[in-house]
Formats: sequence, C-alpha cells, structure tokens
Amino acid sequence: MQTEVVIAGFGGQGVLFAGQLLAYAGMDAGLDVTWIPSYGPEMRGGTANCTVIISSEEIGSPQVRNPSAVIAMNRPSLDKYEPIVKQGGVLVVNGSLVDREVERKDIRVVMVPASEEAEMLGDRRLTNMVLLGALLANLDVLKMEDMEEAIKAHTSARHQKLVPLN
Repeated sequence: MQTEVVIAGFGGQGVLFAGQLLAYAGMDAGLDVTWIPSYGPEMRGGTANCTVIISSEEIGSPQVRNPSAVIAMNRPSLDKYEPIVKQGGVLVVNGSLVDREVERKDIRVVMVPASEEAEMLGDRRLTNMVLLGALLANLDVLKMEDMEEAIKAHTSARHQKLVPLN
C-alpha cells in the first residue's frame, strides 16, 4: 500500500504543518513516510505545497506525478493540481475559497466549506485540520486516531492550546 498526498494553498494557511502532521501520523503508525515541502520566497501569502507519501513498504522515490489525493486550500491550488490527481483518487477542496466547480468526473470530490467550519470551531487557523479530517474520512490511509495522537505529540508548545479544537 502506498498513498501519495499533495496539500497546496497560500503560505500561512498551515499547508506545511498539515503535511508534516500527516507524515508524523504515518511514521508513528509504523509506516514509511516522506514529506517534501515547497514554498515561494515570500512564504506568507505566496504559494506553498507539500507532498506526503505513506507506505507499508520502502518508498522508492519522493517524487509524485499523479497523487492518490490532493487537498486544495484555494483556487490557484485547485487549478494547478486537479488535472494530476490519479484516476479514482480523492480531491478535497476548501469550498470557502474556491469559486468554481471541479471539472473532473473520474475522481472523488469532497467540497468542504472549511474556513467557515474552522470559524465555527473557534479559530480560522483550524482550516487545514478540517480539510485533513475530510481527507482521512475519504481516503483509507490512516485511522483518525493516528492523526489525533500525532496532533497531541507533534504540536509545538505555543500551539498546544489548539490541540483540543483540532
């Protein structure tokens, strides 16, 4: 079993943190993982993405052409990554920031008003975790309990107050 996930959005949306937590959850569950971050020089407000591979076997390469799943946190990310999701894969979209329908019919699309959901939970910074939860609910890669444990274990001290909300 090998699952490739791309998470993409604007810098400052927690793209890299979400990917890192996904990788930690896989690693803590005893699986092989890679986590490759990528972001522009401006970081906050620029584009950011990361690729996470979770596998029950050794990972041959961290490069991914057609990921099993994509989380698109904004419209530019949807435009860029929708075409490369593997046929039969999962595309999770932040419907709060995307103003168009997904065109592909050969993938599972999960449209979530994640920014609004995060605000209802009490903090807009939870948008990345709302989308990550939607991904895990629609992709058989890890158990939700694995992610809950990773959040507790790998969230920095200054953000521990957000752990119960996450």
